[in-house]
Amino acid sequence: MATGTMAPPETSEVNALNSRFHRTALQIFLVIVLAHWAEHVVQAIQIYVLGWPLPEARGVLGIPFPWLVTSEWMHYGYALIMLVGFLLLRPGFTGSSRMWWNITLLIQVWHHFEHLILLMQALIGTNLAGREVPTSLVQLLVPRVELHLLYNALVTLPMIVAMVLHSRPARGVATRCSCAPGW
Repeated sequence: MATGTMAPPETSEVNALNSRFHRTALQIFLVIVLAHWAEHVVQAIQIYVLGWPLPEARGVLGIPFPWLVTSEWMHYGYALIMLVGFLLLRPGFTGSSRMWWNITLLIQVWHHFEHLILLMQALIGTNLAGREVPTSLVQLLVPRVELHLLYNALVTLPMIVAMVLHSRPARGVATRCSCAPGW
């Protein structure tokens, strides 16, 4: 593998994950991503459709577990898991599906960076631009609820495109996994 690429080390576990277990791993990963995105969609519905005040609009899991919404560690951990997942599952993609997976990966790199900024502020106790709460760079322009709904859409949509293209490889495109044909 060329140096400087964003690829995990080629181990037997990574090879298995990107060959015989690729389909199952992608399906599990997709469920995790869609569940997280659904939390952001529910929170937006609570705010803009149901008219809930922002502190009460916590998605589905945030209602019984309010600390989930305010825990920068939890948000950072999820962003890190997503980044690792995109890196680990990347070798199984080829052709145009690989391009779309790379787009998703790059967006998640930025999303992870934004969560790292939020976590560092929470740990240090000093917030960006003198704000009352930890604030990401783009959050200086876009409110947090809308921004994270957007980030999750920007990660999820090209990921789904990559997975659909991956499940239907073009003629002559070699695949190393058992994902095709269909899901």
